[in-house]
Amino acid sequence: MVRDIQLRISLEEEKIQDILLKKSSEFLNVLQTDISGIKILRKSIDARKPKIKFNYKVSVFIKEPLPETSEYQFDYKDVSNAKPIHIIGFGPAGMYAALRCIELGFKPIVLERGKNVQHRRRDLRAINQDHFVNEDSNYCFGEGGAGTYSDGKLYTRSLKRGDVRRIFENLVFHGATEQILIDAHPHIGTNKLPKVVQNIRETILQFGGEIHFESRVVDFIIKDNNIKAILLQNGKELVTKKVILATGHSARDIFYLLDKKKIALQAKSFAWEFVWNIHNTLSTLFNIIALEKEMSYFLLLLTVWCSK
Repeated sequence: MVRDIQLRISLEEEKIQDILLKKSSEFLNVLQTDISGIKILRKSIDARKPKIKFNYKVSVFIKEPLPETSEYQFDYKDVSNAKPIHIIGFGPAGMYAALRCIELGFKPIVLERGKNVQHRRRDLRAINQDHFVNEDSNYCFGEGGAGTYSDGKLYTRSLKRGDVRRIFENLVFHGATEQILIDAHPHIGTNKLPKVVQNIRETILQFGGEIHFESRVVDFIIKDNNIKAILLQNGKELVTKKVILATGHSARDIFYLLDKKKIALQAKSFAWEFVWNIHNTLSTLFNIIALEKEMSYFLLLLTVWCSK
């Protein structure tokens, strides 16, 4: 039997060995020997009063072993020869759009105007030391998006529009600490996030996706109300039938381009406090991309990965 319960632990009790076992035994009125294991689901701090408390949400396994593996498994398959979908932008929305495409059997072809996460460092150094800004590779643009080098928090109040836990589990799968699965306000950290971003890139490439850096989109070729091609700044024209825009809020040139092309934009509410605002966009992506026949040729993902 498995029971999910809430426990409040004081600072003093937090130091006691096996305090969760003792508290769970008292709360459920069962013997400690009958509890085979405890899994922490969530941990937060209540500091509203002088006596600080820790709030725990735990799963208590009674005469039942803890599962050895996560309920979330990421079984990616090779999509090298699958139908392609072009994704513009490689911030959080673009990365998870690409991963989801692979899961659904599509080949993601990512076009990112900035540089990869390692080479971005040099351009950030140029900003701070030389006051020189590369308009396509800076704090806003480049692999990983805006939050890669400014923070790394994973916080959202929107818990009803998709499986947020799945996103966190995927980040752990790609190298983030398991602590993000527990903390109420999880934080990967700028020192660790670039490696996680790099691992996501390697997964996409390993299973047949493509990622093209320093590939700035400047125009869409549209005929008979259908997307036919994407034009890059270097003059290269890419034939396409499906496009996902995951440009984030800083790519204003894309919004001007959409307006020029008379492509309708629909406002969507989202939480300004997001640093990795991947949740709202992914729930939309999950619902739409799985039904290829019902997809419009543009799926606009306006995703923010920066502080308010």
